[in-house]
Amino acid sequence: MALSDNSLLKKTKTRLKFIDLARSIAILLMLEGHFVDLTLDPAFRDPNNVIYATWLYIRGFTAPMFLTVTGIVFVYLMLNSRTEPFFSNVRIKKGFKRVFELIFWGYALQLYAFHVLQCIAFGILTILLIFGIYKAIKVIPLWVYYAIAGTTLFVSNLTMAHLPINLPWPENAPFFIQNMIHGPGHRAVFPIIPWMGFTMYGAMIGCLLHDLKNHVAKWRFAFSFLIIGFIFFWFTKPTMIGIDRMVYGKINLFYKLDWLYERFGMVLMILGTLMIIEKLMVEIRQNLFLKIGQNTLTIYIIHMILLYGSLTGIGVNDYFNKNLTPWEAAIGALTFISVHLLIIYFLDYIKEKLEFILKPIRKFWEVIYGIKPAKD
Repeated sequence: MALSDNSLLKKTKTRLKFIDLARSIAILLMLEGHFVDLTLDPAFRDPNNVIYATWLYIRGFTAPMFLTVTGIVFVYLMLNSRTEPFFSNVRIKKGFKRVFELIFWGYALQLYAFHVLQCIAFGILTILLIFGIYKAIKVIPLWVYYAIAGTTLFVSNLTMAHLPINLPWPENAPFFIQNMIHGPGHRAVFPIIPWMGFTMYGAMIGCLLHDLKNHVAKWRFAFSFLIIGFIFFWFTKPTMIGIDRMVYGKINLFYKLDWLYERFGMVLMILGTLMIIEKLMVEIRQNLFLKIGQNTLTIYIIHMILLYGSLTGIGVNDYFNKNLTPWEAAIGALTFISVHLLIIYFLDYIKEKLEFILKPIRKFWEVIYGIKPAKD
């Protein structure tokens, strides 16, 4: 998930407006997806129904888009000061601060689960560690490091796919370690294998966007995303089946990677499409739609509280858990989204009124992470 603050891309010389669009689309899809999934009566969950099947299909690439865009944005910003010493780099310090924030909120909102916030946190931590290795050993381009990391995480899922759903692994490890990789039941919602692979591939894309920033505005750059995404989406399955037959003589193992690269291909096609949209529009000005994508962590926390009763113990799930008709769920989802739009619309005003609380907290963490000295 591209969980970020308002300033994430504001100070870059080359603003990636299509990334702003992608983040906003992803967060809105998450809001409606979580609401409908929570409230829709099982009697209407018919995979043969075109509308339900389409909705379910769209849900499948919402999380991959979040995770991929997270890697893109973080690395793109990090490389703006790539020549600075590792521990003097403000972006590095902010990255470690972000890791702590995401882990804190992840477990605060859902104590026993390893959810998307924790997955993103460990993704950012891995990005930082790999960047540190790259700074020390500049043998190959940075994007190759992230490509290898993403491929390793995806391929490692072949091992995880063989394990029973309720069999935690590593077997004798503490539960919070098991949840990171293959926890029991619902606890490992977004384990690092394979989900963090999307963040690593996003980091790879962030490197390429930064190093090729003079070419991003060209038509062929956008179409290259569309073409590569198309290839991944349509040809991953037959390719993996071909590898299986070549190695094992039958469909056996590698085909289980198809859904990962198909979803990654869909993300690439969406990004390519948004690049084209950005080129066709004369100017994309700051508006409420973009502001949604620039406050995804805030929105995620609020939606967990309202929908699942995190922190409060009272949420939508206490009243409408899997008992709404499609029309009721659709109207409810629109209302749910509207509430978040309203909150984001007044967010600056709310923050201004709470500044007497937020400012000391912000200064404290800035001192802890050495981002800048505290001032009275």
